[in-house]
Amino acid sequence: MDFGDTKGLPMDLPCYHGPLSKKDCETLLLKDGVDGNFLIRDSESMPGVLCLCVSFKNFVYTYRIFKERHGFYDIQTVEGAPKKIFPDLKELISAFEKPNQGLVVHLVRPIKKTSSRLRWRRSQIKLDNIYENSNSEYVEVLP
Repeated sequence: MDFGDTKGLPMDLPCYHGPLSKKDCETLLLKDGVDGNFLIRDSESMPGVLCLCVSFKNFVYTYRIFKERHGFYDIQTVEGAPKKIFPDLKELISAFEKPNQGLVVHLVRPIKKTSSRLRWRRSQIKLDNIYENSNSEYVEVLP
C-alpha cells in the first residue's frame, strides 16, 4: 500500500492485522462472542484498501476504508449516511467508538495483533539468560 506520509499508518495501530484472510478475521472476532470486537485488515479483493471488521450478533460486518488525497481516510458505512473523512486511522476509530455513527454497533474492543516473531525473540532471550547464568560447562537436554 502506498500511504504517502507516515501519519496514521495502519502499521502503528495494534489492531491492524495486515493481510489477514476473511476466515481468520472471523475466527478472531467471533471467538469470545462479544459484540463490538474489531480489527483492521487489508482488503483481499481491493488492493490498497483497508477493511474495518466488527463483530455483532455472531456475524462479522466489514466496512471499507479508502485512502483519499492529502492523507485523509474515507469509510463506507450504511447507505445514505453522510461521507465522513478522517485525518488518520486513530481518529476514525475514536469516532466509531461512540454509538450511532453509522456502523452496526460501536467499536468496543480492539483485537490486537500478536507477533509470533516477538514471542520467539522473548523465548530466545529467556534461554540465553539461562545459559549465561549457568555455572556448568554442560547443559542438560531433555528428550
